[in-house]
Amino acid sequence: MPCVDLLEWPSQSPDLNPIEHMWEELERRLKGVRASNANQKFAQLEAAWKSIPMTVVQTLLDSMPRRCQAVIDAKGYPTKY
Repeated sequence: MPCVDLLEWPSQSPDLNPIEHMWEELERRLKGVRASNANQKFAQLEAAWKSIPMTVVQTLLDSMPRRCQAVIDAKGYPTKY
């Protein structure tokens, strides 16, 4: 079984949780969009999610070393992220 190195950080740290930033992107794309039922809302969410370019994902992933360093520098206190 492969060994996985774990980083120690608060489980709810938005600074180091890339999915939080993806949710923000999704929220921006759906701002002002209304749905009349759950099926329509799901379709809107799915379409918006699929429309996020992979470059956005890659930029977010590329920022992780800087984010980790910012948290280390801030000794666990909030960062600009």
